[in-house]
Amino acid sequence: MRLGLQNGGMMAEGEIVYLAWTDYVGLMRCRGIPAADVSRRMAYGLGWAVAGQALTPFDDIAPNPWGPMLEVRQTPVKETETRIDIWESAPAFHFFLCDSKMADGSSWDCCTRGFMLAALNDFEQATGLKFAAAFEHEFLLSGPGIGNMTPFSLEAMRLAAPFVRDVTRALQQAEVGVETVEPEYGSSQFEISCAPAVGAMGGDRAVITREVIREAARRLGLKAGFTPKPAPDRVGNGAHVHFSFLDPEGRNAAFDPAGPGEASKVAQHFIAGVVKHMPAMCALVAPSPVSYHRLGPHHWSCGYASFGIQNREAAIRICPSPERDAKKRSKAFNLELRPPDATASPYLVIGALLRAGLEGIRHELPLPKTVDRDPGDLGEAERKALGIVTLPSTLPEALDLLAADPVAKGWLPPQMYESYVAVKRKEIEMFAGADAATICRRYNDVY
Repeated sequence: MRLGLQNGGMMAEGEIVYLAWTDYVGLMRCRGIPAADVSRRMAYGLGWAVAGQALTPFDDIAPNPWGPMLEVRQTPVKETETRIDIWESAPAFHFFLCDSKMADGSSWDCCTRGFMLAALNDFEQATGLKFAAAFEHEFLLSGPGIGNMTPFSLEAMRLAAPFVRDVTRALQQAEVGVETVEPEYGSSQFEISCAPAVGAMGGDRAVITREVIREAARRLGLKAGFTPKPAPDRVGNGAHVHFSFLDPEGRNAAFDPAGPGEASKVAQHFIAGVVKHMPAMCALVAPSPVSYHRLGPHHWSCGYASFGIQNREAAIRICPSPERDAKKRSKAFNLELRPPDATASPYLVIGALLRAGLEGIRHELPLPKTVDRDPGDLGEAERKALGIVTLPSTLPEALDLLAADPVAKGWLPPQMYESYVAVKRKEIEMFAGADAATICRRYNDVY
């Protein structure tokens, strides 16, 4: 709910407002202020020691170049203000998302939202198009009264009816364009999808939605867990990204009824760039040791850098519209990126996706050959003929592929690259020798 409290809106006595930001490991960090102080914090926010950017998801900090001296200003972004007040027994859940800014007002090189904003700007400058995105949020619900639930069933929805009611109401109050709340393939697994948003709000909406889902679960004594793999033998959770491009008239520039799969030229080049850089991108979009217990062949999450039409084992796919009417068909047409999970910052996901796609556009890369089967069912020779390469199977491999791709490595400012890799290497070190069950459990506890 956009209340504009910084301009004198209503607030509850003693209300706390959180200034929050998303870091390298996809978690929301925050500082709280009295609601009455919001107005004076809008320009410069709150100081924050930047060494906090080297935090892992646990109580560990990676080696970093900052030490105790440097700080940035976590500065609230006015249009991200969110206030949920639907529970009589709990105070309002009220927060702003923040940009990390230097003292002179410039974006900090290691700000994840700043990384997305720079990529959005470069994409629009190069193409004249705006980027629109929507994330799918898969999660497992657990806690008192939540037992085994039949996948995709009405029974699952009714057993979780109080949560479904509260999360729908909360997301509507958050104005994120909630479209579907549905049971998923795993027992007690749900998926929530929101309408696409243009520009920065595509990433902001993903962050807001995820935190509101968590809050709706908390208020009922439950937990919404977004970890990519809660246990070795359980279904994984993805954070797929649906996206398209808008021209200055608001038309879907990714759509062309005469193109292959109805993809326009710009969409074809974009897809090609993503497929080319997908192995390196995994270090940014599937960025934790547990990610690789989900990512892989035959998981409907993808194990290969491949392109398909309506193929859920392809890393990037075209989602054609069922509409017969040409105008409606164009509006609903979109592309989907499937490797991401919720251990990644949505801002890094969108930034990396845009950077890869823009490489394809700039070099006019041809559309990859379409794969119409699970790439894992193809022989090695068939995959080679289609230009399909295997995605990394571990985080160390993904980081090595990022380092070996000078273009992808160059998407990140040097200090961001070094500090990001340090955090990821720390996570790897923490779980050296750990079995799959331990890794899944530890990440499940956090996400």
